[in-house]
Amino acid sequence: MLTRRQTITGTLMGMSLLLTRNAHAAPSLAPVPLLMAHRGASALRPEHTLAAYARAIMDGADYIEPDLVPTRDGVLIARHESNIAATTDVATHAEFASRRRTQTIDGMEETGWFTTDFTLAELKTLRAKERLPTVRAHNTRYDGHFDILTFEEVIDFVAAEAAARGRVIGLIPEIKNSTHFHKLGHTPEETFLRVIAAHEYTRFCPLEVQSFETANLRALHGRVQTINPQARLMFLMGERTQHVPDTLGTSRPLTFGDLMSAEGLAGVRQYADVIGPSNTDIIPRDATGAWLEPTTLIDDAHRAGLLVHSYTFRPENRFLPAQLRDDRGDDARNPRGSIAEIQRMLNMGLDGFFTDDPAIGRAALRG
Repeated sequence: MLTRRQTITGTLMGMSLLLTRNAHAAPSLAPVPLLMAHRGASALRPEHTLAAYARAIMDGADYIEPDLVPTRDGVLIARHESNIAATTDVATHAEFASRRRTQTIDGMEETGWFTTDFTLAELKTLRAKERLPTVRAHNTRYDGHFDILTFEEVIDFVAAEAAARGRVIGLIPEIKNSTHFHKLGHTPEETFLRVIAAHEYTRFCPLEVQSFETANLRALHGRVQTINPQARLMFLMGERTQHVPDTLGTSRPLTFGDLMSAEGLAGVRQYADVIGPSNTDIIPRDATGAWLEPTTLIDDAHRAGLLVHSYTFRPENRFLPAQLRDDRGDDARNPRGSIAEIQRMLNMGLDGFFTDDPAIGRAALRG
């Protein structure tokens, strides 16, 4: 006789497998496109906090996204970048003033406080805050309410929400800046594999691992699926003229545009199941922010056997194409414009998308 725990686990696994089968179906590869909460519901709560993740799940996200960076003692935590100057109150901690410094990450010089200079115990003394306080002033009311989450804490929270709500909730973690962290002596991929293997939920839930780099995806290819057979790998793509970070300093640095060609996409398919281009790589914009003619990237990727999960739909006017903005100001929320932007790309065959406001994304899917 099955125990209650076995019954719940079996139900969630069945739901999870159904979701995966649907995601790979022809002809658009996703008859029901997937909705990813970008750093949680970051339009409504400070990113990568329990509040952001909880709101995203409540608003119907299929997946939530924890970006992963290591601490000095090698623990993976949920922050968008190693530099935590803009997303925590570290600047108010006099005991950490001397740790402010400048370093180069992926060819870009940054000044601030970096997670690799702090132990997890030290980071747990900090509190999260809103990254875009002038755009999302309403989120600043939550500054100081939440601490810095570990990847394991995120997994436990999502597993608890899935059990409480009776529906599967996917995880779509991004392993950040691998080349940079390897130079500092960290091995985020190995830590990631150990963590997902240690948690029952991540051994069967929908799992999609992201990176802007190719070497770590090649290293993870096959190994992640040994732990979670339905896991997918997604190659994130920056602007076409930007260089792929792990090819910088090589004899032939590659641009993301090189990998958006038919030949490049065929190569990506050897180690990834999905590409994650920016929305402007699908429909470019001119200098005023107005939409130009769409590219063929979605169709080209589908021909190569790749899903397309684009980023990032944001509801404020300043982030929308000029044709969809209203006259209420750059920082005003414009749900109608955001829905129209999402729906145009869904009509082009988009298989899934990241949004800062999952409720708006869900409305676009219903429409």
